[in-house]
Amino acid sequence: MPVESKGEQRIGLLNGFAAYGMWGLVPLFWPLLEPAGAVEILAHRMVWSLGFVVIALLVMRRWAWAGELARQPRRLALITVAAAFITVNWGVYIWAVNTGHVVEASLGYFINPLVTIAMGVLLLKERLRPTQWAAVGVGFAAVLVLTIGYGRPPWISLCLAFSFATYGLVKKKVNIGGLESLAAETAIQFLPALGFLLWLSGQGDATFGSEGAGHAALLAATGVVTAAPLVCFGAAAIRVPLSTLGLLQYLAPVLQFLLGILYFHEAMPAERWAGFVLVWGALSLLTWDALRTSRRTRAALRTSTTPRAAEAGAGAPEPELSEPELSEPTAGPRP
Repeated sequence: MPVESKGEQRIGLLNGFAAYGMWGLVPLFWPLLEPAGAVEILAHRMVWSLGFVVIALLVMRRWAWAGELARQPRRLALITVAAAFITVNWGVYIWAVNTGHVVEASLGYFINPLVTIAMGVLLLKERLRPTQWAAVGVGFAAVLVLTIGYGRPPWISLCLAFSFATYGLVKKKVNIGGLESLAAETAIQFLPALGFLLWLSGQGDATFGSEGAGHAALLAATGVVTAAPLVCFGAAAIRVPLSTLGLLQYLAPVLQFLLGILYFHEAMPAERWAGFVLVWGALSLLTWDALRTSRRTRAALRTSTTPRAAEAGAGAPEPELSEPELSEPTAGPRP
C-alpha cells in the first residue's frame, strides 16, 4: 500500500474515532444544560446547528446542492420527513439522558442495526442470509428478555432505534451528503424551533439569558456538539472502507453504556444484563457474517480481474457480487 494511502487511512481512522467518540460521550453534555428542559434544549440544538452548518458551508463554498434541492419537491418532502424523524430521535435521546436512562438509550443504538435489517426485509423486500436471520431472531429474544427485566417494553430503546432506522431509510432515498443534509433538515426545523423559543421567552420560562452567560454559551454550543462529529464522520467516510466504519459505529453505544453504568450509576439487574448479552451476541453474528461476505466479495473480485480469468470469461456474463453488509452507518446526525 502506498505511503500516501496509508496516511489517508490513518487520518480517516482518527476522524472516525473522533466522530463516534464524540457521539459516545455526548451523554456528559446534556445534563450540563439543566435547568433547561428537554424540549428547550432540542429547540436550541435545531437553531444553533443551522447557524454552525451555514458557516461551515460558507467556508467550504458548498452551495450548489441547495439550488438543485429547491427545484425537486419530492426530495424536499423526503428531507422534511427525515427532519421529523431526527427531531423525535434527538428529543427522546436528550430526555432519556437527563432523566437517568442512559443505558436504555445506548441499547437503542445497539439494536438499531437489527431494526434496519428488519425494515429492509419488511419494506424493501430484501433477502437475508441465514446468519442475518439468526441475528434478528436473537435480537427479538433480547427485546423480550429486556421487557421482562424492565417490567415493560424498552420504549426508549425502541423509539430511538426505529426513529433512527427510519431516518436512515429516508436518507438513502434523498442521497445527500451529511453536512448538506444537516443544513437542509435544520433549515426546516429552524422556524418552528425559533418560534417555540420566542414563545417560551414570552412566558418567562426560557433559561437562555436568565441563567447566566455560561448557561447561554452552553446552549449555543449545541450547534457545535451536533455538527463537529458529523464533520469528522465525513472526513472518515471518504478515507476508510465501509466495513471499518461499520465496526467503528459500535464505539458510540459502548461508550454510552459504560457511562450509564460507571458514571451515572444506573442499575443493571441480572435480567437486564442477559438482554444486553443477547443483543451483543446478535451484533457479533452480524459482524462475523458481514466480514465473511466482504472477504468473499474481495476474493471473487480479485479472481474475476486476473488476466487468465478475464480471457477465460470473455463474452460470459459477469458474476453478481453482493455488497458487504455491516449495517451501513447513516451519514447524518447522531444523538
